[in-house]
Amino acid sequence: MINNDTICAISSAQGNGAIALIRLSGDKAIELCDKIFKSVRNKKLIDQKANTAHFGTLIDENQIIDEVVVTIFRSPRSYTGEDIVEISCHGSVYIQQQVLKLLTKHGARLAKPGEFTLRAFVNGKMDLSQAEAVADLIASSSQSSHRVAMEQMRGGFSSEIVNLRDRLLHFISLLELELDFSEEDVEFADRSQLNSLLSNIQSLIQKLLKSFDLGNVIKNGVPVAIVGNTNVGKSTLLNQILNEEKAIVSDIAGTTRDVIEDVINIEGVAFRFIDTAGIRETSDTIESIGIERTFERIEKASIVLLLVDATENLETIKHAITTVKNRLGESQKKLIVAINKIDKSEHDLDIRSLLSQSDVLLKISAKTGENIDLLTQELLSVVNLTELNQNDVIVTNARHYEALENAFSALERAINGLQTGITGDFLAQDIRECLHYLGEITGEITTDEVLGNIFKNFCIGK
Repeated sequence: MINNDTICAISSAQGNGAIALIRLSGDKAIELCDKIFKSVRNKKLIDQKANTAHFGTLIDENQIIDEVVVTIFRSPRSYTGEDIVEISCHGSVYIQQQVLKLLTKHGARLAKPGEFTLRAFVNGKMDLSQAEAVADLIASSSQSSHRVAMEQMRGGFSSEIVNLRDRLLHFISLLELELDFSEEDVEFADRSQLNSLLSNIQSLIQKLLKSFDLGNVIKNGVPVAIVGNTNVGKSTLLNQILNEEKAIVSDIAGTTRDVIEDVINIEGVAFRFIDTAGIRETSDTIESIGIERTFERIEKASIVLLLVDATENLETIKHAITTVKNRLGESQKKLIVAINKIDKSEHDLDIRSLLSQSDVLLKISAKTGENIDLLTQELLSVVNLTELNQNDVIVTNARHYEALENAFSALERAINGLQTGITGDFLAQDIRECLHYLGEITGEITTDEVLGNIFKNFCIGK
């Protein structure tokens, strides 16, 4: 998927800025840059040491393009494992484009999305899961997602997978040795030890699989559906949490007819709040569609925040709770019931009996902000950050999750085979499959199609 071309790209954010960074990588990157760069001390870049910065000008046929600082990194001690040149120029979009034109004029090629990181992977600077973590790190929008991506990029997840594979490789070699002596009916691999090892590895993989739910919400944000009857204060609550007038607030019932979403960072965790249409019987076609979407969001949310109005009659509130709980069914979603408008009501609603033990009941005022801090603490309790503090490996990538599932199934077949006395060749095949799927995660086993799907989603210049 790669060749020895010298590639170039803008690696800083798009648009005007104080400084822009343009990166080159390839065997001829330094030599190419020497053709257009004039140092203030008339030094050639090709003669300079690695990891040094040089001030000068970029010149195109005696015309000065910009004053720049050029930093050189030499193979193999660079991000890509190749020679790299990074040009820091002024952040004008015009200047950036002129520099790119100058580089391509002298033999460089514009990089494809993720091509720098792809070269780093191919040249052994990082494995595939670490390469994917680079994209996650760039996209991280909260402390928790940043921490997980950083841990993965530093090889935390990779080392766990490599450790599992190494433990299996010893036994697979013994099983395959048995096949060479099949006529002599000998066993080199101790079946009881193998069974213990497979069970242990299966437990570790199961733990990684279970971490995906947490990893997914950390990476993509925790979806919180704010639901309830019309005019209970859902939009007011959303505005209070976001601290801005995101949703329209009105005394007219049915104002919110579609789904309104926004993301807020609470103590390092991203939450995706979804303000939904009020639940009620209506003949309005558009509002009916909005209400149906409310039920769809309930099914997709990790947390359902049911808002009830303290000033409404008890039967109306009971109906709302019953409707939502029926929709939730036997799901494990967290339900928070918040009695709103306590600033307008003096009587105490007795609705605890309508809820299960795991459901949370709070009293708040979306208008004044009373007890909103208690609400945010309940939201945070869904994301168990102690797992991150203990440096546990968290799976955040759907591709990794699928590979782990397949590895788990292969181990299950191997364990069942051991218990039924399956022959060594079939046992070896199941273990080989497990090794294959674990190898897919780190890139020890991969295809151009897999690489293409991963790196096409990267930003250009990384």
